[in-house]
Amino acid sequence: MIAVGILYFVTRRGGDEAAGPDGPPFAVGEPGPGSQAPAIELASTAGTTYTLAVDGAGKTVLLYFQEGIGCQPCWTQMTDIEDRFADFEAFGIDQMVTITVDNIDDLRRKVDDEGISSLVLADPEVSLGDTYTANQYGMMGTSTYGHTFIVVGPDGTIRWRADYGGSPNYTMYVEPDALLAHLSEGLASAS
Repeated sequence: MIAVGILYFVTRRGGDEAAGPDGPPFAVGEPGPGSQAPAIELASTAGTTYTLAVDGAGKTVLLYFQEGIGCQPCWTQMTDIEDRFADFEAFGIDQMVTITVDNIDDLRRKVDDEGISSLVLADPEVSLGDTYTANQYGMMGTSTYGHTFIVVGPDGTIRWRADYGGSPNYTMYVEPDALLAHLSEGLASAS
């Protein structure tokens, strides 16, 4: 746990100092912008099954694939996004949904501990690994997700994607200003 904390500090400071105002580099995995978002149907911390085609219909959804309970910077990322959610709403984002490979009971406890209000989905089988490829960008190989953000529009089309991390530039946290700048640039180029 101490190593995770040190890595968080180094990663967060490195993102501020080394990357400058533009933030850390990112890849754009597949499926990318313009593609139909693959189906998602997973248990949520709200006690329901979240289905993207139903629960996300008519909304612009920010999907956040992350490493899970052992990645405290990933949870800090969520709380920082929630604190700045009005800035994301300015880009038309209606909802953030986070996906990890942890089981639902552990996720409920973590969400309560962190005071998270966004939905968190449990995917312990990494069932979306083949369709979203977000498990190609983490520090733990393909057994968990990395640090991927995907915006799905009201029609189910992917409008923007950023896969932070992956070898050798592992990233576990992106400053909200950098994330918003990348989001703004990506959505503008998609228009």
